Amino acid sequence: MTERTILPSGHTQIDHLSMKGITKRFPGVVANHKVDFDVRSGEVHALLGENGAGKTTLMNVLYGLYHADEGEIILNGEEVVIESPTDAIEQGIGMIHQHFMLVETLTVAENVALGLRSSREPLTDLNKVSERILELAELYGLNIDPDAYIWQLSVGQQQRVEIIKALYRGAALLILDEPTAVLTPQEVDEFFCIIREMAKDGHALIFISHKLHEVIDISDRVTVLRDGKKVGTHQTAQATKADLARWMVGREVDFRPEIEQVEPGEVRLKVDNISCLSNRGTSSLQEVDLDVHSGEILGVAGVSGNGQRELAEVITGLREATAGRIFLDGEDITALPPISRTDRALSYIPEERMRDGMIKDFTVAENLILREHHKQPFSNWGFLNLKAVEQHSSELIHNYQIKTPSQETLAKSLSGGNIQKVVVARELSRDPRVIVASQPTRGLDVGAMEYVHSRLLEERLDGTAILLISEDLDEILALADRIAVIYEGQIMGIVPREEATPEKLGLLMAGVKEGV
Repeated sequence: MTERTILPSGHTQIDHLSMKGITKRFPGVVANHKVDFDVRSGEVHALLGENGAGKTTLMNVLYGLYHADEGEIILNGEEVVIESPTDAIEQGIGMIHQHFMLVETLTVAENVALGLRSSREPLTDLNKVSERILELAELYGLNIDPDAYIWQLSVGQQQRVEIIKALYRGAALLILDEPTAVLTPQEVDEFFCIIREMAKDGHALIFISHKLHEVIDISDRVTVLRDGKKVGTHQTAQATKADLARWMVGREVDFRPEIEQVEPGEVRLKVDNISCLSNRGTSSLQEVDLDVHSGEILGVAGVSGNGQRELAEVITGLREATAGRIFLDGEDITALPPISRTDRALSYIPEERMRDGMIKDFTVAENLILREHHKQPFSNWGFLNLKAVEQHSSELIHNYQIKTPSQETLAKSLSGGNIQKVVVARELSRDPRVIVASQPTRGLDVGAMEYVHSRLLEERLDGTAILLISEDLDEILALADRIAVIYEGQIMGIVPREEATPEKLGLLMAGVKEGV
């Protein structure tokens, strides 16, 4: 392994950090209630909990984005006051947020340099910043272009920028929220080696993940939150995956849903020789052919940034195809706008829920009828039928277990996982004929994932054609009838579920066909 300096001089060495009795209230909800949490130098401490359990709130208190109503933070035996992220960074605390803290109109290098002093003040020194970014990218396998604009990057690539940002600032304590979502199985193994090396070098790491097998694999201890309260802290070596799930949701969870045999019907979605450009004007999809049948889930596996977002956007009309055609139930929809595709019972769960999936300044109820607000029963002669909207929203909030103070709560006030539930509930409740589901369970807890998986399987039984785009191989392997692997905008192969293994898919995801 390449020699590296993890903790730069001048940064606090965090031997032990503890949060004691942390309480944080918001209007209508207590997000954290007297929560105790601690992390030590040289350990990986996992934080688990359902959506809305208070994990992100607790970490935002630690990072200075929120101020606790009660409680204290003790660093190396002394109480510290963290009033802002600047204070946290000065204490050696770095955080990779659930919703990225990046400026979309700036480049990667500019985002990393933002808020830091330049060696050439008052001028910036982006060349040096870019050199360091490339060093970190090579060191940690986080391939990124320092000159790329944030708006041009996929969700996974933006996550890499956040990781590089924290490492660039020399974080002694690093909070990692779903850090493996963009990696192949082989890259996960390499990343875990890096985490273990960081722990050996004196880092304290907080690992937030909904992949329970990863928590068991990488963490030393695990703390579970439920409804804003601490359920307990356990030595991970003494816990099983079933234990973790039960502590999180308070009941037994079915990890491998029963998949009934269904004879696939006619082709409902046909992608015929489709090509398109990326946001940067370069080739993104190259002559992609896919057929999705009625009663079938076709999974698309691949590392983030290999054309998944462009594929979903071309199908749903958000991106123009440069070649090829798209058919929905035999009708050529290549030239149709998004609303016309929606009216033809095409549902879309986008990977960027905050940008493409909802309007954050609308209420939960308003977001739940976004697709159908102009139709009956929600609209009569141009006026909203508020009673119908309220009844519909109440049913979806109950069925999808959306944790919200009320249906009149602004969507931006919800946790990331509950925002995702709003999007999924809206799209699956439309009686669709074709579903394009891009990362449908990203950020969801195991209980909510189980429910979404069951709903997708119900849609499959009802004859819906489902294109499932996911970077979670466990999800793909659990649900998909066939698995298409995408690499650099091309389909490397399509594998039946019974022949698919993580190793075989991982090789295809890395662009290797030989031996597969």
